[in-house]
Amino acid sequence: MMKCVTILGSTGSIGRQSLDIIHHLSLKVGALTAGSNVERMAQQCRDFQPELAVMATEEAALQLKEMIKDLPVRVSWGEEGLMEAATLESTDCVITAVVGMLGLKPTLAAIRAGKRIGLANKETLVCAGELVMAEAEKYGAEIIPVDSEHSAIFQCLMGVGNKKEVRRLILTCSGGPFFGMTQEQLKSVTKADALKHPNWKMGAKITIDCATLMNKGLEVIEAMRLYKLLLEQVDVLIHRQSIVHSMVETVDGAVMAQLGTPDMRLPIQLSLTYPERTDCPVEKLDLTKCGALTFVEPDMEAFPCLKLARDCAKLGGNACAVMNGANEAAVALYLEDKIGFYDIYTLVKGAVDAVPYIHKPNLEEILESDRLAREYVMTHC
Repeated sequence: MMKCVTILGSTGSIGRQSLDIIHHLSLKVGALTAGSNVERMAQQCRDFQPELAVMATEEAALQLKEMIKDLPVRVSWGEEGLMEAATLESTDCVITAVVGMLGLKPTLAAIRAGKRIGLANKETLVCAGELVMAEAEKYGAEIIPVDSEHSAIFQCLMGVGNKKEVRRLILTCSGGPFFGMTQEQLKSVTKADALKHPNWKMGAKITIDCATLMNKGLEVIEAMRLYKLLLEQVDVLIHRQSIVHSMVETVDGAVMAQLGTPDMRLPIQLSLTYPERTDCPVEKLDLTKCGALTFVEPDMEAFPCLKLARDCAKLGGNACAVMNGANEAAVALYLEDKIGFYDIYTLVKGAVDAVPYIHKPNLEEILESDRLAREYVMTHC
């Protein structure tokens, strides 16, 4: 079990649930980082007494410093502070709960410092998966997935002796709030509708990604990178109940599944206690009460973002980084009521087609591809 944990993105949904688990396990907190929520960060500092607290801007950091001046907590800000938090000597594990490409550089820094990574930032592997996994192998850093689906795969693979025995991974998906709707019906959906996820409580960006099914596309790419499998070995099924979190099918036809109530604290805790298991403060699954479990194929015509993600995964190179950057920018515009629901797909597809393809990008080229993708979206919205 880990002893001291840093959370990148502590004021968000995953960050707050991570702190619940840290409290439950009586672990220490090395560093906490956040964007602009000074009030919540100040309370977290009082509750957990981290060595370091980092805000996105100098202004927010100065506000925090004034609010916690009676505490022995050092305050920093910006990318420099984020990198320091990711590599803090006293920390055993870094939970990467920041949203988007912001998580890439600090995750790489934590890997190079030999930390265990509790990976909740899927964009890191989507945009630079081959680079990240190579660095993890080079520096001996463990990557334990925190996403419910990838944690489920991780757990199922504990029962597989050799990767060659795996026929395919089956990622489950709730289908989001618009399951069963046609393209015509989806043209008139509202932002409020899109933010009503049927089973999970998450941040706005990932909730919109679930509504478009882009989130599942990102998870397909993440699974390929994390488990070093071919695109053809990663499938998606809509499972409305969110009880079966994902499955592994072996070459002999056996299918192993991880089931549980839809609560992120279980995979978060496993990332800290692995290879051990201990009691977790989540509602236990009662199979006599969860009802029928159903599975259907996703509709990739009504939800083209999933197909686009698979196409980018097949293309490889910088295509996934372009897609991800464009999606982040487009979702931000959607949340600001500046574009419609299907405009997200149109803008992302346009960026993928427009940004020059690079077969084997380095880190700088990945970051530049991300910038160009965002620029495309902002100039074509």
